[in-house]
Amino acid sequence: MLTCDPHSLARAAEALPCLPLQPSFYAAVLQQPLSSEEVSRNEAWCCRPLSANATENCFIWLIRLGVLRREVDGQGLTARVRLTPMGIQLLKRWPQGWPPASPWQRLRHGIRRRWPRL
Repeated sequence: MLTCDPHSLARAAEALPCLPLQPSFYAAVLQQPLSSEEVSRNEAWCCRPLSANATENCFIWLIRLGVLRREVDGQGLTARVRLTPMGIQLLKRWPQGWPPASPWQRLRHGIRRRWPRL
């Protein structure tokens, strides 16, 4: 079994409950690659209505965290994303969904997202 860096795993685990994507999104992206347009149109996958651009920004952050990766086809990278092994490991940690984020976790996540080197 592939084991991820504990620091990276903890950082990603703290970020997931702070993002506007529901656990159902991660379960769906485990099954098939999804684009930001598809996700923004499906209200069940988002905590609040998101534009395709806002969804893409979440994707970019999740890629930086190591939870998602871009789908690759014969032409190169696509607009679709898939879960990484670390993302799959996080889903297995919380099969019923993750606990809600505390205000402290939301604050730390917001700071990390805006200033990732801190």
